[in-house]
Amino acid sequence: MTTDHEPPPHLTGPRAPVPDEIDAVGLPVRGSLPPELNGRYFRNGPNPRPGETTPHWFIGPGMIHGIRLRGGRAEWYRNRWVRTGTLEGRSPIGPDGARDLAVGIANTHVIPHAGRILALDEGSFPHAITPELATIGPLDFGGRLTTAMTAHPKADPVTGELHFYGHGFAPPYLTYHRLSAAGELTVSAEIAVPGPTMIHDFAVTDRHAIFLDLPITFQLERLSTGMPYGWDDGYGARIGVMPLDRPGEVRWFEVEPAYVFHVGNAHVDAAGRVVLDAARYSAADAVAMWDAPGLDAADPGAGAAATGAARWHRWTLDPATGAVGETPLDDRSVEFPTLDDTRVGREARYRYAVTDVTGKAGILKFDTARGTVAEHPMPAGTLPGEAVFVPSADPGRAEDDGWLLSVTVREDGGPSELLVLDATDVAGPPVAVVTLPRRVPFGFHGSWIDDADLES
Repeated sequence: MTTDHEPPPHLTGPRAPVPDEIDAVGLPVRGSLPPELNGRYFRNGPNPRPGETTPHWFIGPGMIHGIRLRGGRAEWYRNRWVRTGTLEGRSPIGPDGARDLAVGIANTHVIPHAGRILALDEGSFPHAITPELATIGPLDFGGRLTTAMTAHPKADPVTGELHFYGHGFAPPYLTYHRLSAAGELTVSAEIAVPGPTMIHDFAVTDRHAIFLDLPITFQLERLSTGMPYGWDDGYGARIGVMPLDRPGEVRWFEVEPAYVFHVGNAHVDAAGRVVLDAARYSAADAVAMWDAPGLDAADPGAGAAATGAARWHRWTLDPATGAVGETPLDDRSVEFPTLDDTRVGREARYRYAVTDVTGKAGILKFDTARGTVAEHPMPAGTLPGEAVFVPSADPGRAEDDGWLLSVTVREDGGPSELLVLDATDVAGPPVAVVTLPRRVPFGFHGSWIDDADLES
């Protein structure tokens, strides 16, 4: 991180950081907030401090923006940097030359698990924070975690276990881990891969973990760009299926070279095949994306699909025959896929995502049963953030009975809003709109943290 009076393009416009931490109460609401939304929406993203800059948008210390909803009211907004070692000026490289996993940036995701709230990046230990956004500190689960933790763990909706992994620049390049529903690290197993591959996300079914070993790898010569990863034509591309009851044993399936930042979901179909869908970048688009220093070459108004290149895609992997099927599901630009978290690892009809098509952004709902797509278009000059699904409290609800929460960003620098959409009618008007007291920079991922998640 360096000091520079002229910020690079990737820290201007919608991605420009905010300079301070603020609090506001009694936020104005248009429409009616569902009274059963009792909890907090937290959204993470990189935010260098004033006078500092970074060589790449993906780097930068994490800042979490929080909105508290209760009883039909928007009680407060606040934003806080995660007090990591990096924010305090400590080096992530220890005196022995090894990476200090307790020194991270915690800038990518924020999730609840086992009564804790975890701020995540993929290069370090998770950092625990309070419901009021104060930082508690890094977690290594009693010394049992010895690798970094992905920013995209997967919670099994039935067992309550949290599946995750860590990838690194040096062996072991990939390690699978599992937390119990009570938050105890119970399983760690090395996964053999050829080299330091950049695995940003993975998937689970009710009986498998699924790894994407794709041709974006750590390349020392790219370190000066700030993001030392790039396309490697000689690496190959494959998807691994690991039975959860046999950690470390992986069946690999060769696939067409591509890259995936974010998966949608996976499940086992009636024929015993593993079905995986994701936002897939073609080889050409992946090369172009990773060759854009700091994303400077990307349109800063492109929103989540910063390069406008990922497309909805499905792989079908047959463990009985070794056969692989690949099917494009839609031709529009998509990123940040989400779903009803109670369907993680199971067959799910709906996916949600954000898009930027010819400069017009929107929130999408994919109906995989009908093959249709509904869109909630954004006003010109407004970008949607990741749309997080919150289920209704009705125990007999349909899969899409609930709401989508998304923080918008205005390109003119005006205040952001929290959109609350009816997930059964995504194309319709918002159920409610909460006006926030400031612009929230375009960022990465967030979670709805229900009061019940913390009470348990």
